[in-house]
Amino acid sequence: MPTPYENLLRKTRLVVAAKPLILCVEDDELYLSLRKGFLEQNGYNVIGVTMAADALKILQDTPVCAVIADHMLQGTIGTELAKQMKKIKPDVPVIVFSGATPTKLDGVDIYVNKNEPTTEFLRILREVVERYRS
Repeated sequence: MPTPYENLLRKTRLVVAAKPLILCVEDDELYLSLRKGFLEQNGYNVIGVTMAADALKILQDTPVCAVIADHMLQGTIGTELAKQMKKIKPDVPVIVFSGATPTKLDGVDIYVNKNEPTTEFLRILREVVERYRS
């Protein structure tokens, strides 16, 4: 018979599993906090990081449904990060969400301009996650 703690842990895992887990990479902590809060309010669990190296480590060990990355990151750019991520987990979709338009989209599944309405961004993310989960 499971202990109360084991029951709570199981229920927590079910709730977390019901919400898609998104890895968000943004080197500006304020924007990261805002984006994380926005995504959580819209039904996603979010791991937010400011460093590309941290994102790569998390991706290796964590079952995320999608990655959202800024294009202009400290020490790298979103398309380079996407290429590195595809070497680790080629099936995880990478969305570059940025005001700066990349010249090449190697490794990027979708580019979304930051000026896009939030409703459109959420629609795109929902479709990407549904495709990944199916």
